[in-house]
Amino acid sequence: MGNCIPCLVDEENKSLPIDAIFKLPSPLSNWPTGTGNFGSGYVDLGGLEVCQIVTFNKVWAIDKGGPDNVGATFYEPSPIPDGFSMFGCYCQPNNKPFFGWVLVGKDNVGEILKNPIDYTLVWSSESSKFKNKNSTDHGYIWLPIPPEGYKALGHVVTTSPEKPTFDKIQCVRSDLTDELEVESWIWGQGTTSNANGINVHIVRPRERGIKAQGVSVGTFLARITSDKDDESNNTLSLACLKNNKFSTFSSMPSLSQIQALFEQYSPIIYFHPKEKYLPSSVNWYFANGALLYQKGQESNPSPIEPNGSNLPQGGTNDGVYWLDLPIDDKERDKTIKGDLLNSEVYLHIKPMLGATFTDIAVWIFHPFNGPGTAKLGLIDVPLGKIGEHVGDWEHVTLRISNFNGVLHKAYFSEHSGGTWRDAPLLEFQKDSNKVVAYSSLNGHAIFPKPGLVLQGAGDIGIRNDTAKSNLFLDSGKCYSIVSTENLEIIEPPWLNYTREWGPKISYTLGDEVEKIESLLRGNLKGAFEKLVKVLPNEIYGEEGPTGPKMKGNWIGDEV
Repeated sequence: MGNCIPCLVDEENKSLPIDAIFKLPSPLSNWPTGTGNFGSGYVDLGGLEVCQIVTFNKVWAIDKGGPDNVGATFYEPSPIPDGFSMFGCYCQPNNKPFFGWVLVGKDNVGEILKNPIDYTLVWSSESSKFKNKNSTDHGYIWLPIPPEGYKALGHVVTTSPEKPTFDKIQCVRSDLTDELEVESWIWGQGTTSNANGINVHIVRPRERGIKAQGVSVGTFLARITSDKDDESNNTLSLACLKNNKFSTFSSMPSLSQIQALFEQYSPIIYFHPKEKYLPSSVNWYFANGALLYQKGQESNPSPIEPNGSNLPQGGTNDGVYWLDLPIDDKERDKTIKGDLLNSEVYLHIKPMLGATFTDIAVWIFHPFNGPGTAKLGLIDVPLGKIGEHVGDWEHVTLRISNFNGVLHKAYFSEHSGGTWRDAPLLEFQKDSNKVVAYSSLNGHAIFPKPGLVLQGAGDIGIRNDTAKSNLFLDSGKCYSIVSTENLEIIEPPWLNYTREWGPKISYTLGDEVEKIESLLRGNLKGAFEKLVKVLPNEIYGEEGPTGPKMKGNWIGDEV
């Protein structure tokens, strides 16, 4: 974990996680000088200059409700640079170390920012039965009413029933705003987000990806909800910002800055001590006998050039071509084990959230994905061929602020989905800012912490075992930047190979299941039959995946 610096709190109050301010474990050095504005603290969205504020004054706190039933705290940014104005307050649940930001803005051309014309009271603890347990102070959440042609981006929180002054907050001209959606729950009157009454959410741009212009403001959305409400995002009362200078990529890091960022945060990926199927570089895989097959000419596969220059380029995944391991048994056995010592990771540099953040997607290649193991209560059952396939791509994504180069969160790919973790919840390599990740045994799904993650229900499912060992990949030691949106990078030919990286083997799933069921008795057999019915299709069949560029997150956000 990173450093959590305690705040000064009332000694009569119990200390909460939010009372500690999160800091990265190691101080950041100055970033190399680039040609744009990366790391300058400011981004020009097209006449509207924004600054990311990470220091706050506490306005009000509630000591119950929300995650873990420990409440939430509301803040306003301070200090705000001269000439800049607040768009809204910040809120965070009390069960996490403090780590937040909001944008403030400056109108450089006129008529972009205007005061609200009024406020509506969304909720107050005074008029609610939901009050602090240990104090008598009250909080009031206000929604700004924008003038015609303008949008509000956030709420004002006060400790007084009197409306805030009109110059407390600024609304933004509509052409510099975009639609938003709810991302995750911060706080409410219950301990889950579906409770009736006040609910506070983190919000984000609805459209996200390498071409999307929406900019997160860092503010929250507060609304009164009930079981009968339409939870559609179409009626949300706030907007996010839009970067009308997005195409210039002026806030994106230069090549030397990307290298410095990756040196600072490059993941350390630990493999299970029993892992047999380790990663390799793509070039090593090709040079060690991987073959290109073509439909109708299966008896005459082609060797692949080390850089993949003879792979078919572009097109769709039409099943005409696929890759496979060497035919020779000795070469095949060598290749499926990978080559950890000389492995290489591949970086995709993505502008995200209107180019106010940079995503570094770190792609790892394994020549082979091993078989699965089922957990049936206290009994583990090997699954034979189920789960095996040739070619396996996994990734970790680092999301970094273009205002200051600070790592804000990381994404861990886990089979067909994945998990975002905010920086305070990450593990870091000792005395560094390098993110620690764990690759699961045989399946190589990546997780933020070691242990067992069960893919199933209850105590029945497919095991994902992770552990720290002497087998690890320091991704910063050997990497290639294979694609960027803002720099001229020559992409390797294999990146534009759009077909599958392994064959589709037509063994019968039923035969594999019957083999396992024949070894089971009583309750174990019934539990396995239930497991077979609920597991996703990705577990079954021996079918190679497509490459990184064919994944939805190549141009979109991680989901």
